[in-house]
Amino acid sequence: MISCKKRAKYTFLLPFLLLFFVVSSAFAQAPEQSQTGTAGVTPGAEAPAAGGGGGADAALIENGQTLFKNNCTQCHSVGTDVVVGPGLRDVHKRRSEAWLIKWIKNSSALIQSGDKDAVAVFNEYSKQQMPSFAFSDDELKSIIAYIESASAAPENVQSAPSAGPEGAKAGENVGTDALGSVGGYVDLLLVVLVVVLIVLVITLLIIASVLKNYLKGKEDLTGAEQEMLERRTNFANIYKSKAVRVIVGLIVVVVLVDISIDKVMGVGIQQGYAPRQPIAFSHKLHAGDHQINCNYCHTSVYKSASANIPSANICMNCHSQIKKESAEIQKIYRAIENNKPIEWVRVHNLPDLAYFNHSQHTKVGGVECQTCHGPIETMEVVGQYSPLTMGWCIDCHRNTPLNTEGNAYYDNLVKLHEKQSKGAFVVASQGGTECSKCHY
Repeated sequence: MISCKKRAKYTFLLPFLLLFFVVSSAFAQAPEQSQTGTAGVTPGAEAPAAGGGGGADAALIENGQTLFKNNCTQCHSVGTDVVVGPGLRDVHKRRSEAWLIKWIKNSSALIQSGDKDAVAVFNEYSKQQMPSFAFSDDELKSIIAYIESASAAPENVQSAPSAGPEGAKAGENVGTDALGSVGGYVDLLLVVLVVVLIVLVITLLIIASVLKNYLKGKEDLTGAEQEMLERRTNFANIYKSKAVRVIVGLIVVVVLVDISIDKVMGVGIQQGYAPRQPIAFSHKLHAGDHQINCNYCHTSVYKSASANIPSANICMNCHSQIKKESAEIQKIYRAIENNKPIEWVRVHNLPDLAYFNHSQHTKVGGVECQTCHGPIETMEVVGQYSPLTMGWCIDCHRNTPLNTEGNAYYDNLVKLHEKQSKGAFVVASQGGTECSKCHY
């Protein structure tokens, strides 16, 4: 049998072994978390090895991956999971490349042409309208190459669809903000301190128990020693211990610092904000069910620095004849009769110190509405889908390839870029992350 002294020695080491494994696991996960990008996936982790997609080179797959993540993950996964639309695993085997290009460019036109496959897909997924994308054929081929390459990988390593409004919390740090990594390490420190406190308490209890059992076996104890041995544990003395007080104090300080950092990170971020509007306008009904183009109501979306709020006369183009008796439509009539504008509540707000040009992104950059505003065609009440933080914008500029085809302005820039870098020519490649681009 193991002697009492040896048992005490081994028992004493157990809590410290527990502490070692917990802290080691926490620190092993920290670098992985710190490398996480906007979508919560380590950059480049999804891309299979070059050649996995039917001979497509790595650059083509990488471009397709970026386009897919920025435009498609709200509705599709590259696995078999159904999000809004079908999972796209092995879609290149079920449909020809020419058909896929037509479908992505303008699914409505393909359905209206009577294409049997298009009509079948449309009906199978509850007649949910897929938005059209102004991609070039080469960009679409790169997306298909990425899907083909990802399909060759095991199902469990494929990327999950990016979280929509339900998965994102207001004030959550999404992007490359430095405070995000600081908050992560504060959480780690808090875990370590809690574990240390637990280990300390367990260790003291084990030592007391072992010593008590050892002394009970001795026969030459004095009266005072016998009285001390039979005395019950006074937990009040543990609480009064200087070491315990210091550790508890540190935990309280770390919790307060963590809460403060979270609050600071949330200042000015209104992700998920969905205010009640003076008129209950449904984007799901208008943009989704009736497929009214965004440009019909927001007339300056492609030609102005800001997307305008529709005026009442645009509403009346239809509602002078449709649903005139509706209580909500009557509010529009009253606004016109009283010559007063409808006081819509602004949802998306950028600070005055940041310059943002809407047409530069939609017209020149070809960015779809859903990229920033999410699946707007499914929203009964419009809410802020994206965080709109500086880190989120910079991530987009670092990952979004520029369409330079047919534009002589970019010819020399692209040549210089290809000499210095093997990566795609993205917005950041031509100064898209310089401070003066947005702050002037």
